[in-house]
Amino acid sequence: MQDITIKITDRDGVTHEVVAPTDMAMNLMEVVRSYELAPEGTIGVCGGMAMCASCQCYVLSDTELPPMSDDEEAMLSEAFDVKDNSRLGCQIQMTPDMNGLEVELAPES
Repeated sequence: MQDITIKITDRDGVTHEVVAPTDMAMNLMEVVRSYELAPEGTIGVCGGMAMCASCQCYVLSDTELPPMSDDEEAMLSEAFDVKDNSRLGCQIQMTPDMNGLEVELAPES
């Protein structure tokens, strides 16, 4: 497998270019946590089950993402600060197709 490069803008507005493995079944929320780009306990609160929206992010690139699941759509319909480009980081798997992905973390709610 290969590593990919993605850009993540944290909640302070700082953009980080990070390398994410595609062979460890990681999702975007786990990448954010592994690089400590959000304070512990403020992202991935539900453990990546699409039940809390703490990992909501705004997709800034035109990277093609998999369609939203019903659970993700339902969670975003109840979340704060939702935009048209909102997705849950826990639902975006790190695959070679995600190379070049650019996201901004939504404000903590």
